[in-house]
Amino acid sequence: MARKALFAVTDFGIEEPELVAPRDALREAGFDVTVASTTGEPAQTVTSDKDWASVQGVDTALDEVSADDYDVLVIPGGTVNSDTLRTDDTARRLVKDFADAGKTVAAVCHGPWILIDSGVVRGKTLTSYVSIRPDLENAGATWVDQSVKVSPANGWTLITSRTPGDLEDFAAAIVAEVPERA
Repeated sequence: MARKALFAVTDFGIEEPELVAPRDALREAGFDVTVASTTGEPAQTVTSDKDWASVQGVDTALDEVSADDYDVLVIPGGTVNSDTLRTDDTARRLVKDFADAGKTVAAVCHGPWILIDSGVVRGKTLTSYVSIRPDLENAGATWVDQSVKVSPANGWTLITSRTPGDLEDFAAAIVAEVPERA
């Protein structure tokens, strides 16, 4: 049975490569991938946080999915996407549900912001876009500057990366860390 990945996004401001590259890499690795947005509407992506990019289709709305049905939650960055996602009750609940169930959460660039608001970052070692380092450290995380960081602390695995330049390592870590389904 295929491993199942859930991508959680808003409908605007996702950094295009941070959605497209890991989504496509996981599909290529045999994952069944679902992209869910806060509204269930297609997602407008950007590049470099300011230039319009593609509109990406989504499969469902976040309030229609459950952590029980997936092996990994993937949170792409993009400043607007990440800042909006962290204020969404359903998105925060999903992050907490994945962590509480001992499942893997993977976040890139500004994506780790939601970990703070979900109350799951304390005691984790992670990386991110450098500008959110103080936020993560103030919330009790240890920040490192490396292309990908896997943190198994607190009974669940967190995989993080810094920027679009790290996406190959990010996707490879997800494939390596998420076990095959029985």
